[in-house]
Amino acid sequence: MRIMGLDVGSKTVGVAISDSFGWTAQGIETIKIDEAAGLFGLERIAELTKEYEVNEFVVGYPKNMNNSVGPRGQASERYAEKLRKKFDLPVVLWDERLTTMAAERVLIEADVSRKKRKTVIDKMAASMILQGFLDSKKM
Repeated sequence: MRIMGLDVGSKTVGVAISDSFGWTAQGIETIKIDEAAGLFGLERIAELTKEYEVNEFVVGYPKNMNNSVGPRGQASERYAEKLRKKFDLPVVLWDERLTTMAAERVLIEADVSRKKRKTVIDKMAASMILQGFLDSKKM
């Protein structure tokens, strides 16, 4: 069984998956969604959940630097609730402050073009969110 990490935005959801031991996270894809139109990519999440035998979700929780929850954090809370209802699996909200910025920095340092960065940033951020969660369980 594996854990799926999700970096939820208004237009895309980055997806990462753990190895079967729960040691490492790997970004697998970015799903196009349209939050405003009520399209959340849950059909694709269902396919991936079955394919990878997922038994838990970790959703990035973008809190403000002062630890308050703003509009994007509230959107993540709503997304987490949709996952709970659809899949009846545990869903953890994981503080993701600065993960997208960290992922962007890694890609810039690796000299990845701006165009290529746009295609991988969300799944890389999902991977960083999930890896943080996995690392916290080892302590």
